[in-house]
Amino acid sequence: MTTESDNPTVSVRIDKWLWAARFFKTRALAVESIGGGKVQVNGARAKRSKLVHAGDQVRIRKGPYEYQVTVRVAAERRGSAKDSVLFYEESDESRAARERLQEQHRSVARTFQTTKGRPTKKERRDLDRLKGRD
Repeated sequence: MTTESDNPTVSVRIDKWLWAARFFKTRALAVESIGGGKVQVNGARAKRSKLVHAGDQVRIRKGPYEYQVTVRVAAERRGSAKDSVLFYEESDESRAARERLQEQHRSVARTFQTTKGRPTKKERRDLDRLKGRD
């Protein structure tokens, strides 16, 4: 890992940190999300040049999911996925809420049955007959 964790006064732009912590695939996506108001630092809406330090609280909304994390390491270099998990600590409430929402999405997907496409000519005739449009 980098030596940035050795110095507690290190600060990094929020867009670089989000990219380094692997919340977003590119910095451009991180900037777009920040501009859309989907990222807050210490309870306030962030700008992309906002500096984050170790101990800052960051709230990130990605799609239907919301992450509430505490910055552990203010790093601007993107490393492996194993190392990037060490850059932050997610709160237990945030993790539980995301897992509940994920389970709800799974249950809805299981109950929703997709059709096989447009009806065949025979199926269309059967539907017309059922609806009384002979």
